[in-house]
Amino acid sequence: MRAIVFEDWKTFPVLKEVAKPTPGPGEVLLKVAGAGACHSDVSVFQDFTAEVPGTLKAGFILGHENSGWVEELGPGVSGVNTGDAFLVYGPIGCGHCKACSRGQDTYCENAATNPYLAVGLGRDGGMAEYVTVPVRNLVPLGDADPIAAAPLSDAALTPYHAIKNALPNLAGGGRFALVVGLGGLGQIAVQILTALTGATIIATDMKPEAMAKAEAAGAVVVPGGPEQVAAIRAITGGRGVDAAFDFVGVTPTIATASGSMAQGGRLTVVGIAGGVHEWTFFKTPYESVITNTYWGTIEDLHEVVDMYRNGQIIPDVERYSLEDGLEAYRKLAAGQLSARAVDRPARR
Repeated sequence: MRAIVFEDWKTFPVLKEVAKPTPGPGEVLLKVAGAGACHSDVSVFQDFTAEVPGTLKAGFILGHENSGWVEELGPGVSGVNTGDAFLVYGPIGCGHCKACSRGQDTYCENAATNPYLAVGLGRDGGMAEYVTVPVRNLVPLGDADPIAAAPLSDAALTPYHAIKNALPNLAGGGRFALVVGLGGLGQIAVQILTALTGATIIATDMKPEAMAKAEAAGAVVVPGGPEQVAAIRAITGGRGVDAAFDFVGVTPTIATASGSMAQGGRLTVVGIAGGVHEWTFFKTPYESVITNTYWGTIEDLHEVVDMYRNGQIIPDVERYSLEDGLEAYRKLAAGQLSARAVDRPARR
């Protein structure tokens, strides 16, 4: 079968022929409907080195945002039917620690000794015609479009988990939420905040077209620049925002988000760009929290799919064939994509 393979660090992936996988015990073989190209993939082949923390080793098929139709059942698998469409929960933990028992494989207590991090992160992913997945990691899509659904497993799950944790800060009238960074995750965050809260949503980015898209979804937009924080605080009447979500994670965006917070506010840094922030007692709003999240739980993903099927989340996708998948990664790395690139390895 054809697959897009990450072969070595600091090396662009290749499209090549590989062996079709066979599902093991407790696994299913999916005929891949869609595989989303995520900027994390670009970090893997462009930025990371062999010294990257954890158990991530070079030499696997990319693609951790996946959907597909069940093609074959592995030994011991029951409860799913061939031909049914599913979204794939990517993270795979040890399966028996406290975190995994609550479906939070991203925080597996044995991550340092696991053989891989996730489908498409150490284990062969969905940038291929077929992929094997533990049956536990399947989330049913019903009759919803599986191709457009593929990015939900990261681009929607990640902001959903961050927003869900911050919902107590946004409960009640007169609340304000701030979204910093309006790429794929930030745009979906605006949709999730609109569906789950009554807060006024403020959104900011350096790209006018990204802000226009967020404004069309109901956000109040503020352009980047030296007066950015003052403009955000002015919208809140000077009080600041109750919950902020930074989907970039560089030092300036963290500073923007933290400078916009109200007393008792919560800033969640979701972007993994490695920015730093200096905390001081008198400049930090009292009883405010700066935290971070990584991906989400499988329970969260079931809820994300419910929102997708109800029309509350509509991913903006740009569809590519598997043969054009490398071009999608080139555009992603160059910042030339305005929507989530989804490769379509197979048709039902």
